[in-house]
Amino acid sequence: MEIVRAYFRSPPAVIGLILLLVVIAMAVSAGWLFPRDPLALAGRPLVWPFSNPRFPLGTDNSGRDIAAQIFYGARISLLIGGVATIIAVVIGIVIGAVAGYYGGWVDNVLMRITEAFQTLPNFLLLLVLVAVFGSTITTVIVAVGIVSWPAPARLTRAEFLSLRNREFVQAGRTLGLKDLKLIFGEILPNALPPVIVYASVVMAVSILLESALAFLRLSDPNVASWGNLIGLGRDVLRVQWYVSAIPGIAILVTVLAVSLVGQGLNDALNPRLKGR
Repeated sequence: MEIVRAYFRSPPAVIGLILLLVVIAMAVSAGWLFPRDPLALAGRPLVWPFSNPRFPLGTDNSGRDIAAQIFYGARISLLIGGVATIIAVVIGIVIGAVAGYYGGWVDNVLMRITEAFQTLPNFLLLLVLVAVFGSTITTVIVAVGIVSWPAPARLTRAEFLSLRNREFVQAGRTLGLKDLKLIFGEILPNALPPVIVYASVVMAVSILLESALAFLRLSDPNVASWGNLIGLGRDVLRVQWYVSAIPGIAILVTVLAVSLVGQGLNDALNPRLKGR
């Protein structure tokens, strides 16, 4: 398939895919490698990495295994990134598609709503939602998705504005196709490639938003997340810096992997680059 071949012609895209597969493998194997609760006390607090074979990445302030939290944290990060991205993209596609297809007052109303959401920075709006509805992991995921939909909505709208008067759409209208069929059956498949590529950006930002919440101790404390571990290490940052550094590296690698995969998809799906 040409898109697959175009993707694998890019070394950074291949590296990103390998890194992402490593993170996924960590999430899948967490229960097998670390059958105990990752938040259970495992040993003496603040054991340095590689100083005890039982704890290859050391222990945190409470004596919990950092390696276990890193592996289980991969599950949380992928869950948050994946589900929040789906929520944001679905909301964005629906609003952007309706606004771009109908135009006029419908477009004006929906774009004003979109601009209202963009008035406040994403993280500030996220703080408000978490403060109002609580900080369970489900609430955090939904809140991250809700604050992330305006950009996909604007991108989808722009694609629909450029496609709604094309010949295949006019032909569909001539054949008597209903608006919903034209929007989601004819135009949307042609508008999806840039939205799919941008989903990688939404996923990376979602992981960072949850990590920032956890660093401020506003995320769910009952799950083993990388952000929670970074926040915990803040108290001993000057001495036992590894407690924050290790999950920070995990977040960096994951966000980098998602970004590289997204860039690779962009190069593969961009018609101007397929002939290279």
